[in-house]
Amino acid sequence: MLFEGKFTADGFDNRITRLFGIRYPIIQAGMIWASGWKLASAVSNAGGLGIIGAGSMYPHVLLEHIQQCKKATDNPFAVNLPLLYPSIDEHIAHIIAEKVPIVFTSAGNPKTWTARLKEHGITVVHVVSSAKFARKCQDAGVDAVVAEGFEAGGHNGREETTTLCLIPAVREAISIPLIAAGGIATGRAMYAMMAMGAEGVQVGSRFVCTPEASSHLAFKEAIVAAGEGDTIVALKKLTPVRLMKNQFYQQVQEAENTGAPVQDLEQLLGRARAKHGMFEGDMAEGELEIGQVSSIIKNIIPAKEVVEEMWGSFKEAADHPFRF
Repeated sequence: MLFEGKFTADGFDNRITRLFGIRYPIIQAGMIWASGWKLASAVSNAGGLGIIGAGSMYPHVLLEHIQQCKKATDNPFAVNLPLLYPSIDEHIAHIIAEKVPIVFTSAGNPKTWTARLKEHGITVVHVVSSAKFARKCQDAGVDAVVAEGFEAGGHNGREETTTLCLIPAVREAISIPLIAAGGIATGRAMYAMMAMGAEGVQVGSRFVCTPEASSHLAFKEAIVAAGEGDTIVALKKLTPVRLMKNQFYQQVQEAENTGAPVQDLEQLLGRARAKHGMFEGDMAEGELEIGQVSSIIKNIIPAKEVVEEMWGSFKEAADHPFRF
C-alpha cells in the first residue's frame, strides 16, 4: 500500500480519521452560500466530516446552523471560520459555547485563535496554499493542515501552486496530519493524493452539486453543464478567486485588461455579488465561485451518495491502481 493507514470493517484507520472521529478520511469543504447545517450533517451522517461554512453567516445565523446540525447528527462536525471576517469574536464565542468539536480556520494568522480554541478542547485545522505557511501553522500548534491547490474554487493562494505540486512539498515540510484540497472529486483523485502523502481529502465542488447544499439550483445546474476552461482565476489585484465565466467575469476581465485600479475593481465587485450568484441564482451578474474540477461533475446527487461513491472508487483504486 502506498499510503499510511489501514482499511477496517467499516471504514479506514489513520491519523485523520482518529483525529476527527470519522469513518472515512473525506472532509466536505466549508464553502460560502453552500455549506449550511443540512449539508454538514448529511456528510457527517454518511461517515465523512461535514463542515458549516461561517464565511457567509452573521453570528446569530452561525449559531442557528450549529444548533440545527447538533440536532441532525450525533457524529462530529466542524465549522470553517475565515479569520479576516467581521464579528470574529462573536463567531468564536458561539463555537466555544456550543462545544463545536472541530474548527477549520483560513484567511488569517493561525496564531491569533488556535491557543484559545484548543484551551476549550477544540481540534484546530488551518488551510494553507504553500509549504511555508504550513510550517507556520505547525509552529502555531494546529492539529492538522489543509493544503489547497490552485485548482480549487473560491479564494485561492497567490503562489498559484497546483495540488499535484503542493502536497509533496507540504508533506516534506510538516509532521502533523495533512489534508489535500483542490481538484478532488473522485475516489481515484483521493487515492492519488493519499499516495503523495496526504492523509485525507477536502472536497468542495462535488458537494455543491447535492440537494443538501444551500446554493441555488441554477448554480448547481451550471456546474453540471460546465466544460473544460469554464473557470478561471480573476481579481488578483484584490484577492485571487476562481470563478465560473459569465457576464460578471467578462466585466472583471475587461477592467483588468485595461489596468483598472484596485478601487475600481472593488466597486465592480460591490456588496453581496457572491450571494446574488451562488445563493440567489443570478447566473449572469453574480459571482460564481467553483473549482476547476466542475468540468467532470455530471449530476446532482445526495451527499451520502457522494461519500459512498468516493469511498467505493477509492477502495477499488487501492485494490487495482492501474485499472481504468
